[in-house]
Amino acid sequence: MSIIDAVMWSVHVGFAVLWTGSVLFVALAVVPPATRGDIGGDALAAVVGRLRWITRIAALAFLASGGHMAGTLYTVETLTGTGRGHLVLTMLALWFVITGLVEVASGKLLDGVDAGKLREPARDAKPFFYGAAGLSVGLILTAGLLANPTGV
Repeated sequence: MSIIDAVMWSVHVGFAVLWTGSVLFVALAVVPPATRGDIGGDALAAVVGRLRWITRIAALAFLASGGHMAGTLYTVETLTGTGRGHLVLTMLALWFVITGLVEVASGKLLDGVDAGKLREPARDAKPFFYGAAGLSVGLILTAGLLANPTGV
């Protein structure tokens, strides 16, 4: 493994941990108290705004690092014709869907907070955050399968 490969793997895994952990944290530790009105609007906006930025920066990191790994490890045939390739494509699909869910949820929540509301926007965003959290667990499980050295 070259230095660049090691750097790309590290960037990819590091951002994956940061991003999925952030999605799970917001969905499980921030949204429930927000629906009860137990969190101030400014604090909620700061946390959700940070998640939005983490999501966007992670997207760039995933594009660069994942693109490098896919380009050096796979061909079109191995991506579409092997179990490991299918896992990579599954991860890619999950990444797109989770990113979309986070963007929709954070947009709903931040628009509501900007309008001076808290509970209603949190309730409106909750299914999207919960969906993103559930799919994040699926993404982690898929990554675990892909990391299995014995293959799939």
